[in-house]
Amino acid sequence: MRIIIISFFLILFVSSQNKAQDLLNELESIESNNIPLLPEKFLVTQKIFWGKKGLMRNFNRFKLTPENRQNELKLRKSMFRAHQILGFVTLGEMLVQGIIGSQLYKGNMDIKNAHETMGMMVNITYFTNASIPLFSPPKMFNERKGFSNIKLHKILAIVHFSSMVATNIFACKLARKIDTNYNLRKYHRAAAYTAFGSYAASMIVIKF
Repeated sequence: MRIIIISFFLILFVSSQNKAQDLLNELESIESNNIPLLPEKFLVTQKIFWGKKGLMRNFNRFKLTPENRQNELKLRKSMFRAHQILGFVTLGEMLVQGIIGSQLYKGNMDIKNAHETMGMMVNITYFTNASIPLFSPPKMFNERKGFSNIKLHKILAIVHFSSMVATNIFACKLARKIDTNYNLRKYHRAAAYTAFGSYAASMIVIKF
């Protein structure tokens, strides 16, 4: 089992290096004056900060120019490297939390504090990581039409984000109930497993 887990993380790490080339291609493309500096469509949260009249455009360093867009894409590259690292950290934490949680469900109440602490760590890294794509500078090109691994990644992101919210809601309800509510526990576990499965799947599809 340990060999399978280690191999899984190793494959994800090695394959993630291929994605760095896409950002390098974006940097090189800015040298042509015929290419728009911003894509036609990007996230609302990105438009608030990085749109033509975004908040960051009030600073001279982020005025919408070819030179500044090069710096923005370098910043985007750094942010997505952090996104990848936090992704591995969060996935590892989820795995550990699942192991602890399974023992807790078997009646080992001695690890209840460890379960709560690990849950807090998962939430911190997960929601911090989720904010990076929302507030990073937009990429250079529009998304390709049709179905792609990026679109599947976004669909899975909706699934694991919703599952994480549901997991926390059920966790809060369980913390307030001293009696054994097995239905609530089942919902909590199902939401947690869905979050882990869809999160792992989202990492796999974006890297292959």
